[in-house]
Amino acid sequence: MYRLEALLDKRDDAGLQFIMHRVDALWTQNMSTTIPRKPPTKEELAMTQAIFFHAGCPVCVSAEQQFAGALDPARYQVDIVHLGEDASRVDEAEALGVQSVPALVIDGQVFHINFGAPLSALR
Repeated sequence: MYRLEALLDKRDDAGLQFIMHRVDALWTQNMSTTIPRKPPTKEELAMTQAIFFHAGCPVCVSAEQQFAGALDPARYQVDIVHLGEDASRVDEAEALGVQSVPALVIDGQVFHINFGAPLSALR
């Protein structure tokens, strides 16, 4: 079996060409036997959930307009939650990892935007 390091040290061009030919042949063989990708399922095509938590303060309202409004409605289902008006969802925000508002949660990942108020102030 050829060792690539030995071929490089000896500048064995013929050996390197042989290895590259084998790699290319194996690649072509494997690519021709791969199973074609099936069409995506309805679940795969489903829109991504995004939740924008805010408290209604000027920082939050500005962030809502800039960030939540910028998400592509064809790709993201955006739920805007005003925690000042719906305090029952503070526990949900906390469970998702939100520490302050405004915050945007996309697929379970929290993005804290600027700083309007800590979540503890909304209880």
